[in-house]
Amino acid sequence: MNIKRFFMIAVIAAGVLGSPFSVAGDVEDSISERLSSAVPGLKISSVRESEAKGLYEVKSNNGDIIYTTPDGQFLLTGDLLRVSSNGIANVTEEARAGERRKTMDSYGEKGVISYKASNEKAVVDVFTDIDCPYCRKLHDEVPQLNDYGITVNYYAYPRSGPGTPSFTKYMSVWCAEDQQSAMTSAKSGKTVEAATCDNPVREQFELGRRVGVTGTPAIVLEDGNIVRGYVPAKNLAEGLGLL
Repeated sequence: MNIKRFFMIAVIAAGVLGSPFSVAGDVEDSISERLSSAVPGLKISSVRESEAKGLYEVKSNNGDIIYTTPDGQFLLTGDLLRVSSNGIANVTEEARAGERRKTMDSYGEKGVISYKASNEKAVVDVFTDIDCPYCRKLHDEVPQLNDYGITVNYYAYPRSGPGTPSFTKYMSVWCAEDQQSAMTSAKSGKTVEAATCDNPVREQFELGRRVGVTGTPAIVLEDGNIVRGYVPAKNLAEGLGLL
């Protein structure tokens, strides 16, 4: 469910339902019950106290995060920020990163096309589209990333979706006898021999959607944080603390 639509429906429903739940019992269960009743079809995966006193963090099964008062009557959408002596931290994004890492770990490295560093110091999971110009630019720097000790695992994310030329092209690359060479050829604009086989392209595409990929390249770091878009190899290595 779209988070904005969820917010609108829930606010209307809160007014219709009348007085708030008592908070004398299990607050988390009360919040879950109220919101589930207000929004039919909503599936809540977790409710817990947030870092901000008086607010509870509610996660839905599609990864959306909202905040609510203990009675479940007032809702907030958007990112929760924490001010500290070190600056401003995004509490909501930290929660997303944790869930993203769990999802990636649960999927594992099934069917990734990997470019391993011989002196591996870090691993990045990159959702990529063969026809994406900045994906091609990043691919040109994979050898440099490997030299920095960064292993690159490619997950399929043909942005145009199933049944499109880009999607078919990725399947041909994955089904090639030498996946790495086929990937490099395809990203340099060369024609890759058409091939079909049992492949994980659609499954990885759906995985990308679940972890919040909206464009390519999308670089998922080991802590679950995501870098959206192309980053020069040196900058990425610096960001990972390798230089």
